[in-house]
Amino acid sequence: MTITHFIISFILAYVFGSMPFGYWIGRLFFKKNILQLGSGNIGTTNTFRVLGTKAGVAVLILDILKGSVGASMAMIWGPAPAWTHMVVGLGAILGHTFSMWIGFKGGKAVATSMGVLLTYNPLLFVVAFAIFLTVILLTSMVSMASMIGFTLVSLISIFWLHDWLLSVIAVALTIFVFYRHRENIVRIKNGTESLVHFGFGYWRQQNNK
Repeated sequence: MTITHFIISFILAYVFGSMPFGYWIGRLFFKKNILQLGSGNIGTTNTFRVLGTKAGVAVLILDILKGSVGASMAMIWGPAPAWTHMVVGLGAILGHTFSMWIGFKGGKAVATSMGVLLTYNPLLFVVAFAIFLTVILLTSMVSMASMIGFTLVSLISIFWLHDWLLSVIAVALTIFVFYRHRENIVRIKNGTESLVHFGFGYWRQQNNK
């Protein structure tokens, strides 16, 4: 892949990553502007909070897919080394976080990063998704699942896979995800974090009322 090919692939990945599915679904099906509700975020966590479980699941899947498609832009010129999928995929993550469609606002990079991981290392994606789903089922908190999932993926990439590229990017994204969830961390500490309407955490909350 030449420098020119890489730049084009990166730009295409950014365009795919910029698609604000949370915003579009809110406007089209719920007549709500998700940018003005909840945390003002277009990602999975705020979509669950503002639009509900069905919309949240839809945005989770679509944001994963756009990350995967974005990373796959490395292959439009032919077979490409695995590392190029990860680097080109950063364009999709950047697009999701700073979407050109909505004034360069965006999400917290969680689901789109998982999509990039799906293309780069499908087995680790399965592990990451299992961790994500397990934590949601236990806590009913998407934010908690996101932070724990990124942390464990970073540890796995460092101490088990010994993949330096993935390790560096995973650690950087983990720091970024924690930063973008700083308000969620405060709410978790205060016991006021929003819960999805399923899982043990939600069940316990309903039974304690």
